[in-house]
Amino acid sequence: MQNNTMTKKRVSFHTLGCRLNFSETGSIAQGFADRGYEVVEFGNEADVVFLNTCTVTDGADSTCRNLIRKAQGASPEAKIVVAGCYAQMEAEKIKKMQGVDLILGTSEKYKVFEYLDSEEDLAVHIDKSSDFYGAATTTVDSHTRAFLKIQDGCNYVCSFCIIPFARGRSRAISVSDALSEAKRLANNGFKEIILTGVNIGEYEATSGEKLVDLVKSIVDIKEIKRLRLGSVEPNTMTEELVRTLKDSGKYQDHFHIPLQSASNDILKSMRRKYDIAQYKEMQAMVQSYFPQAAFGADVIVGYPGESEEQFLETFNFLRHSPITHFHIFPYSKRKGTTAAKLDDQIQVGVKKDRVKTLMMLGDAKLDEFSQNAVGQTSEVLFESLQDGYWEGYTSHYLRVRVKSDLDLKNEIRNIKLSNFTAGKLYGEFF
Repeated sequence: MQNNTMTKKRVSFHTLGCRLNFSETGSIAQGFADRGYEVVEFGNEADVVFLNTCTVTDGADSTCRNLIRKAQGASPEAKIVVAGCYAQMEAEKIKKMQGVDLILGTSEKYKVFEYLDSEEDLAVHIDKSSDFYGAATTTVDSHTRAFLKIQDGCNYVCSFCIIPFARGRSRAISVSDALSEAKRLANNGFKEIILTGVNIGEYEATSGEKLVDLVKSIVDIKEIKRLRLGSVEPNTMTEELVRTLKDSGKYQDHFHIPLQSASNDILKSMRRKYDIAQYKEMQAMVQSYFPQAAFGADVIVGYPGESEEQFLETFNFLRHSPITHFHIFPYSKRKGTTAAKLDDQIQVGVKKDRVKTLMMLGDAKLDEFSQNAVGQTSEVLFESLQDGYWEGYTSHYLRVRVKSDLDLKNEIRNIKLSNFTAGKLYGEFF
């Protein structure tokens, strides 16, 4: 008997960059699933390969080229889609990469289904849109924690940053739509939500509604047990917001607040909206509500003209600050930005040395923070099984391993942090 069952089409995804990109990939993946596609892991054979790109650093083109080669190797007949921020900014470069079938900008990527059936050898769709396209983690993803996009774009004009060119001006979701999306996530079994965007501290200025009201509406959903914010600019971290997070009883005490530099001269050249004294005041204010708070920060080294003394200002500030989760980037010269036109660009070797120095400091501080957590108890949301250990994150965003025969995926358990060995934190039930 002939089998007339149609073979299900397959799609794979690879996402580069920020949490915002991951939330957007989740929504696009759901769109494929709704249209009958099977979502498979990147590197497996697929009919469509969707690369959601990032352009924060200048390594994007080589990364993109490597991913295209990998996709072609796994799926020689696949339609390869390059989308997102790098596609928005460098479509002409991507057009020269062999194997690309479709190039979509930051807004056009949501219309991928309109373009997939194009008969062109290479279709390019780059448009600047002021529309807000909602996005969130879906059940198609393997994530346990859900990313919910509440804002996009940026009105700031930091001298080094390409993102406003790639994503446009700030725009945001309404509180009512965010609440509806959060309820959908809760109904799908997610227990932790991370609110994300390019500059979520500008939510009120963009939407006309208050971020604290959005937070209050989401924490009222009883199925949501944990809340986190993505990166929040230091000048937008208000006491009202921090108080609201504390009062919620659900906020996890880890704050990611970009620093970029601890030299006031460099911050001024970067056109940042704070100085180091103000940054310290903000940290102290957060600690007055969350005394045991963990802090993460983005830092750029090798900004044009950064002297050894200015780099040491950053090093010494980080050494003595409560920041324990370092995200270190060498300055990348981005075409069209003010900083790209500055004289005294720093040599690559100097930037690499400074990155290495700060990464070593960051590793040492995170190890010390983890070691000091031993003996404490913490709620852990477990995510995955690795080498016989269930792994998940504490409130302080420390990754913990627990030996158990139970299925702990998406379970929140009280764990005693028992030891820190070879760079890994272990816990046990009590």
